[in-house]
Amino acid sequence: MVGIMSHPMNLLKRFSSILHQSNTPTLRSFITPTLRCFVVAAIVLAPIACEAATLRIGYQKAASTLVLLKAHGSLEKKLAPLNIEVKWLEFAAGPQLLEGLNLGSIDFGYVGEVPPVFALAAGAPLVYNAYELPTPEAEGILVSKDSPIRSIADLKGKKVAFNKGSDVHWLVVKALQDAGLKYGDIQPAYLAPADARAAFQNGAVDAWAIWDPFFVAAQRQLGARVLTTAKGVVNRHQYFVSTRSFSEKNPEVIKVLMQELGDVGQWIRGNYAQAARELAPIQGLEPDIIEASLRHYEHIYKPIDDAVLADQQRIADAFYELKLIPQKLSVRDAVVNSK
Repeated sequence: MVGIMSHPMNLLKRFSSILHQSNTPTLRSFITPTLRCFVVAAIVLAPIACEAATLRIGYQKAASTLVLLKAHGSLEKKLAPLNIEVKWLEFAAGPQLLEGLNLGSIDFGYVGEVPPVFALAAGAPLVYNAYELPTPEAEGILVSKDSPIRSIADLKGKKVAFNKGSDVHWLVVKALQDAGLKYGDIQPAYLAPADARAAFQNGAVDAWAIWDPFFVAAQRQLGARVLTTAKGVVNRHQYFVSTRSFSEKNPEVIKVLMQELGDVGQWIRGNYAQAARELAPIQGLEPDIIEASLRHYEHIYKPIDDAVLADQQRIADAFYELKLIPQKLSVRDAVVNSK
Protein backbone atom coordinates (compact mmCIF):
# COMPACT_ATOMS: atom_id res chain seq x y z
CA MET A 1 0.00 0.00 0.00
CA VAL A 2 2.78 2.43 0.88
CA GLY A 3 4.53 1.78 -2.41
CA ILE A 4 1.38 2.49 -4.38
CA MET A 5 0.56 5.60 -2.45
CA SER A 6 4.08 6.93 -2.89
CA HIS A 7 3.53 7.41 -6.64
CA PRO A 8 -0.20 8.24 -7.11
CA MET A 9 0.34 10.51 -10.13
CA ASN A 10 2.31 7.81 -11.91
CA LEU A 11 -0.55 5.43 -11.15
CA LEU A 12 -3.04 7.84 -12.65
CA LYS A 13 -0.99 8.30 -15.82
CA ARG A 14 -0.50 4.56 -16.24
CA PHE A 15 -4.18 3.66 -15.94
CA SER A 16 -5.29 6.59 -18.04
CA SER A 17 -2.98 5.43 -20.81
CA ILE A 18 -4.36 1.90 -20.67
CA LEU A 19 -7.96 3.10 -20.72
CA HIS A 20 -7.44 5.47 -23.61
CA GLN A 21 -6.08 2.55 -25.64
CA SER A 22 -9.25 0.60 -24.94
CA ASN A 23 -11.77 0.06 -27.75
CA THR A 24 -14.67 0.47 -25.33
CA PRO A 25 -15.51 4.20 -25.17
CA THR A 26 -18.37 3.70 -22.75
CA LEU A 27 -16.13 1.87 -20.31
CA ARG A 28 -13.48 4.58 -20.70
CA SER A 29 -15.91 7.38 -19.98
CA PHE A 30 -17.13 5.71 -16.83
CA ILE A 31 -13.86 4.48 -15.31
CA THR A 32 -11.57 7.45 -16.02
CA PRO A 33 -13.39 10.00 -13.80
CA THR A 34 -13.77 7.36 -11.10
CA LEU A 35 -10.11 6.54 -11.26
CA ARG A 36 -9.18 10.20 -11.07
CA CYS A 37 -11.29 10.59 -7.92
CA PHE A 38 -9.63 7.55 -6.37
CA VAL A 39 -6.13 8.79 -7.06
CA VAL A 40 -6.86 12.32 -5.85
CA ALA A 41 -8.23 10.81 -2.64
CA ALA A 42 -5.09 8.71 -2.37
CA ILE A 43 -2.90 11.81 -2.70
CA VAL A 44 -4.80 13.60 0.07
CA LEU A 45 -5.27 10.68 2.45
CA ALA A 46 -2.02 8.78 2.01
CA PRO A 47 -0.11 10.71 4.70
CA ILE A 48 -2.97 10.20 7.15
CA ALA A 49 -3.44 6.51 6.41
CA CYS A 50 0.17 5.49 6.17
CA GLU A 51 2.26 7.75 8.40
CA ALA A 52 1.89 7.48 12.17
CA ALA A 53 3.22 10.34 14.29
CA THR A 54 5.77 9.48 16.96
CA LEU A 55 5.98 10.68 20.57
CA ARG A 56 9.58 10.27 21.77
CA ILE A 57 9.85 10.18 25.55
CA GLY A 58 13.17 10.53 27.34
CA TYR A 59 13.39 8.84 30.72
CA GLN A 60 15.80 7.82 33.46
CA LYS A 61 15.60 4.54 35.34
CA ALA A 62 15.19 6.59 38.50
CA ALA A 63 12.03 8.23 37.09
CA SER A 64 9.71 5.59 38.51
CA THR A 65 6.42 6.99 37.21
CA LEU A 66 7.63 7.09 33.63
CA VAL A 67 9.29 3.68 33.99
CA LEU A 68 6.01 2.18 35.20
CA LEU A 69 4.04 3.96 32.49
CA LYS A 70 6.36 2.37 29.95
CA ALA A 71 6.10 -1.06 31.58
CA HIS A 72 2.30 -0.99 31.80
CA GLY A 73 1.84 0.08 28.17
CA SER A 74 -1.28 2.13 28.91
CA LEU A 75 -0.06 5.22 27.09
CA GLU A 76 0.41 3.30 23.85
CA LYS A 77 -3.19 2.07 24.10
CA LYS A 78 -4.56 5.56 24.72
CA LEU A 79 -2.63 7.10 21.82
CA ALA A 80 -3.25 4.30 19.31
CA PRO A 81 -6.64 5.77 18.20
CA LEU A 82 -4.79 9.01 17.42
CA ASN A 83 -2.36 7.03 15.23
CA ILE A 84 0.56 8.01 17.46
CA GLU A 85 3.40 5.64 18.24
CA VAL A 86 5.44 5.96 21.45
CA LYS A 87 9.21 5.59 21.47
CA TRP A 88 11.17 5.45 24.74
CA LEU A 89 14.80 6.57 25.05
CA GLU A 90 16.80 6.07 28.25
CA PHE A 91 19.30 8.61 29.62
CA ALA A 92 21.71 8.50 32.57
CA ALA A 93 20.42 11.73 34.18
CA GLY A 94 18.47 14.93 33.57
CA PRO A 95 21.26 16.98 31.93
CA GLN A 96 21.92 14.23 29.38
CA LEU A 97 18.19 13.86 28.76
CA LEU A 98 17.75 17.55 28.01
CA GLU A 99 20.80 17.52 25.77
CA GLY A 100 18.86 14.92 23.79
CA LEU A 101 15.86 17.25 23.72
CA ASN A 102 18.04 20.12 22.53
CA LEU A 103 19.44 17.95 19.73
CA GLY A 104 15.95 16.92 18.64
CA SER A 105 16.20 13.30 19.80
CA ILE A 106 13.18 13.43 22.13
CA ASP A 107 9.96 15.41 22.51
CA PHE A 108 9.18 15.00 26.21
CA GLY A 109 10.89 14.13 29.50
CA TYR A 110 10.93 14.34 33.30
CA VAL A 111 13.81 16.07 35.10
CA GLY A 112 14.74 17.91 38.28
CA GLU A 113 14.70 21.66 38.79
CA VAL A 114 18.18 22.50 37.49
CA PRO A 115 18.47 20.69 34.12
CA PRO A 116 15.86 22.94 32.46
CA VAL A 117 17.84 26.02 33.53
CA PHE A 118 21.04 24.72 31.94
CA ALA A 119 19.13 23.60 28.85
CA LEU A 120 17.44 26.99 28.39
CA ALA A 121 20.81 28.71 28.78
CA ALA A 122 22.11 26.47 25.98
CA GLY A 123 19.26 27.58 23.72
CA ALA A 124 17.10 24.47 24.00
CA PRO A 125 13.54 24.97 22.64
CA LEU A 126 12.12 23.82 25.96
CA VAL A 127 8.83 24.52 27.71
CA TYR A 128 7.54 23.45 31.12
CA ASN A 129 4.37 21.32 30.98
CA ALA A 130 3.77 20.32 34.61
CA TYR A 131 5.52 19.87 37.96
CA GLU A 132 5.51 17.40 40.83
CA LEU A 133 4.77 18.58 44.34
CA PRO A 134 8.02 19.18 46.28
CA THR A 135 10.06 16.09 47.18
CA PRO A 136 12.89 17.42 49.41
CA GLU A 137 13.53 14.12 51.19
CA ALA A 138 14.29 12.35 47.90
CA GLU A 139 17.80 13.80 47.66
CA GLY A 140 20.65 14.74 49.91
CA ILE A 141 24.38 14.98 50.53
CA LEU A 142 26.09 11.84 51.81
CA VAL A 143 29.40 11.16 53.55
CA SER A 144 30.93 7.84 54.54
CA LYS A 145 29.87 6.45 57.92
CA ASP A 146 33.30 7.09 59.48
CA SER A 147 33.84 10.50 57.88
CA PRO A 148 34.93 13.34 60.19
CA ILE A 149 32.61 15.66 58.25
CA ARG A 150 29.67 16.52 60.50
CA SER A 151 28.18 19.64 58.94
CA ILE A 152 27.97 21.46 55.63
CA ALA A 153 30.57 23.90 56.95
CA ASP A 154 32.99 20.99 57.19
CA LEU A 155 32.85 20.60 53.40
CA LYS A 156 35.17 23.57 52.95
CA GLY A 157 38.12 22.46 50.84
CA LYS A 158 36.58 19.02 50.31
CA LYS A 159 35.78 17.18 47.08
CA VAL A 160 32.03 16.79 46.50
CA ALA A 161 30.68 14.57 43.71
CA PHE A 162 27.48 15.34 41.82
CA ASN A 163 26.12 15.43 38.29
CA LYS A 164 26.69 18.91 36.88
CA GLY A 165 23.46 20.65 35.97
CA SER A 166 21.31 18.18 37.93
CA ASP A 167 18.86 19.00 40.72
CA VAL A 168 21.48 18.21 43.41
CA HIS A 169 23.74 20.87 41.88
CA TRP A 170 21.29 23.44 43.25
CA LEU A 171 21.17 21.62 46.59
CA VAL A 172 24.96 21.91 46.89
CA VAL A 173 24.96 25.60 45.93
CA LYS A 174 22.16 26.53 48.33
CA ALA A 175 23.42 24.38 51.22
CA LEU A 176 26.83 26.04 50.97
CA GLN A 177 25.25 29.49 50.92
CA ASP A 178 23.15 28.69 53.98
CA ALA A 179 26.30 27.54 55.79
CA GLY A 180 28.14 30.75 54.95
CA LEU A 181 30.37 29.14 52.32
CA LYS A 182 30.93 29.98 48.67
CA TYR A 183 30.68 27.57 45.78
CA GLY A 184 34.41 28.06 45.27
CA ASP A 185 35.07 26.75 48.78
CA ILE A 186 34.59 23.15 47.64
CA GLN A 187 36.10 21.05 44.86
CA PRO A 188 33.22 19.95 42.60
CA ALA A 189 33.64 16.51 41.03
CA TYR A 190 31.19 16.41 38.14
CA LEU A 191 30.21 12.75 37.87
CA ALA A 192 27.13 10.86 36.68
CA PRO A 193 25.45 8.69 39.35
CA ALA A 194 27.24 5.40 38.60
CA ASP A 195 30.67 7.02 38.45
CA ALA A 196 29.96 9.13 41.52
CA ARG A 197 28.98 6.06 43.53
CA ALA A 198 32.20 4.31 42.56
CA ALA A 199 34.26 7.36 43.53
CA PHE A 200 32.38 7.70 46.81
CA GLN A 201 32.78 4.01 47.64
CA ASN A 202 36.49 4.11 46.86
CA GLY A 203 37.10 7.23 48.93
CA ALA A 204 38.06 9.33 45.91
CA VAL A 205 35.57 12.02 46.98
CA ASP A 206 34.64 13.29 50.43
CA ALA A 207 30.90 13.67 49.86
CA TRP A 208 28.26 12.81 47.30
CA ALA A 209 25.08 14.73 46.44
CA ILE A 210 22.54 12.36 44.92
CA TRP A 211 18.83 11.64 44.46
CA ASP A 212 16.64 8.58 44.96
CA PRO A 213 16.69 5.66 44.53
CA PHE A 214 20.51 5.98 44.60
CA PHE A 215 20.24 8.08 47.77
CA VAL A 216 18.50 5.34 49.76
CA ALA A 217 20.60 2.61 48.14
CA ALA A 218 23.88 4.21 49.26
CA GLN A 219 22.63 4.45 52.84
CA ARG A 220 21.50 0.83 53.00
CA GLN A 221 24.17 -0.82 50.88
CA LEU A 222 27.22 1.30 51.71
CA GLY A 223 26.31 2.54 55.18
CA ALA A 224 26.53 6.14 53.96
CA ARG A 225 25.56 8.84 56.43
CA VAL A 226 23.20 11.68 55.53
CA LEU A 227 24.80 15.08 56.00
CA THR A 228 21.62 16.81 54.90
CA THR A 229 18.55 16.22 52.80
CA ALA A 230 17.02 18.99 50.69
CA LYS A 231 14.35 19.58 53.34
CA GLY A 232 14.59 23.15 54.57
CA VAL A 233 17.25 23.92 51.96
CA VAL A 234 15.56 23.81 48.55
CA ASN A 235 12.02 22.99 47.41
CA ARG A 236 13.11 20.29 44.96
CA HIS A 237 10.41 20.30 42.33
CA GLN A 238 10.47 17.85 39.45
CA TYR A 239 9.29 18.93 36.01
CA PHE A 240 7.74 17.46 32.92
CA VAL A 241 9.09 19.33 29.91
CA SER A 242 8.86 19.13 26.15
CA THR A 243 9.97 20.95 23.04
CA ARG A 244 7.93 24.06 22.32
CA SER A 245 7.00 22.86 18.84
CA PHE A 246 5.66 19.55 20.13
CA SER A 247 3.57 21.18 22.86
CA GLU A 248 2.15 23.81 20.53
CA LYS A 249 1.28 21.31 17.80
CA ASN A 250 0.08 18.49 20.06
CA PRO A 251 -1.84 19.86 23.06
CA GLU A 252 -4.17 16.84 23.08
CA VAL A 253 -1.24 14.45 23.21
CA ILE A 254 0.26 16.35 26.15
CA LYS A 255 -3.15 16.24 27.86
CA VAL A 256 -3.44 12.45 27.41
CA LEU A 257 0.16 11.96 28.53
CA MET A 258 -0.27 13.96 31.73
CA GLN A 259 -3.55 12.19 32.50
CA GLU A 260 -1.85 8.82 32.18
CA LEU A 261 1.06 9.96 34.35
CA GLY A 262 -1.38 11.20 36.97
CA ASP A 263 -3.15 7.84 36.95
CA VAL A 264 0.16 5.99 37.41
CA GLY A 265 1.09 8.34 40.25
CA GLN A 266 -2.22 7.65 41.96
CA TRP A 267 -1.71 3.90 41.51
CA ILE A 268 1.77 4.10 43.07
CA ARG A 269 0.40 5.90 46.14
CA GLY A 270 -1.99 3.01 46.71
CA ASN A 271 0.41 0.21 45.80
CA TYR A 272 3.92 1.06 47.00
CA ALA A 273 4.99 -2.53 47.57
CA GLN A 274 3.71 -3.81 44.22
CA ALA A 275 5.23 -0.84 42.38
CA ALA A 276 8.56 -1.55 44.05
CA ARG A 277 8.43 -5.21 43.01
CA GLU A 278 7.74 -4.21 39.40
CA LEU A 279 10.57 -1.68 39.41
CA ALA A 280 13.16 -3.92 41.09
CA PRO A 281 14.33 -5.84 37.99
CA ILE A 282 14.32 -2.63 35.93
CA GLN A 283 16.21 -0.44 38.39
CA GLY A 284 18.43 -3.26 39.62
CA LEU A 285 17.75 -2.64 43.31
CA GLU A 286 16.03 -4.53 46.10
CA PRO A 287 12.28 -3.88 46.42
CA ASP A 288 12.63 -2.52 49.97
CA ILE A 289 15.08 0.14 48.76
CA ILE A 290 12.79 1.12 45.91
CA GLU A 291 9.74 1.26 48.15
CA ALA A 292 11.52 3.57 50.58
CA SER A 293 12.50 5.75 47.63
CA LEU A 294 8.97 5.81 46.23
CA ARG A 295 7.65 7.05 49.55
CA HIS A 296 9.92 10.09 49.31
CA TYR A 297 8.04 11.29 46.23
CA GLU A 298 4.56 12.81 46.10
CA HIS A 299 3.55 11.36 42.69
CA ILE A 300 1.12 14.26 42.31
CA TYR A 301 1.48 16.48 39.25
CA LYS A 302 0.16 20.00 38.74
CA PRO A 303 0.04 22.54 35.88
CA ILE A 304 2.82 25.13 35.87
CA ASP A 305 2.00 28.14 38.06
CA ASP A 306 3.58 31.43 39.11
CA ALA A 307 5.09 30.00 42.30
CA VAL A 308 7.15 27.31 40.57
CA LEU A 309 8.20 29.71 37.83
CA ALA A 310 9.45 32.11 40.50
CA ASP A 311 11.37 29.24 42.10
CA GLN A 312 12.94 28.36 38.76
CA GLN A 313 13.85 32.02 38.22
CA ARG A 314 15.70 32.10 41.56
CA ILE A 315 17.72 29.07 40.50
CA ALA A 316 18.48 30.59 37.09
CA ASP A 317 19.60 33.87 38.69
CA ALA A 318 21.83 32.06 41.19
CA PHE A 319 23.57 30.01 38.51
CA TYR A 320 24.05 33.09 36.34
CA GLU A 321 25.66 34.96 39.24
CA LEU A 322 28.01 32.01 39.75
CA LYS A 323 28.84 32.13 36.02
CA LEU A 324 27.69 28.53 35.68
CA ILE A 325 25.35 29.53 32.86
CA PRO A 326 26.34 32.06 30.18
CA GLN A 327 23.27 34.29 30.12
CA LYS A 328 20.51 35.69 32.28
CA LEU A 329 17.22 33.90 31.67
CA SER A 330 13.55 34.76 31.80
CA VAL A 331 12.11 31.42 32.84
CA ARG A 332 8.56 32.66 32.33
CA ASP A 333 9.22 32.65 28.58
CA ALA A 334 9.56 28.85 28.67
CA VAL A 335 5.83 28.20 28.91
CA VAL A 336 3.41 27.67 26.04
CA ASN A 337 1.24 30.76 25.57
CA SER A 338 3.10 32.58 28.34
CA LYS A 339 2.20 36.23 28.88
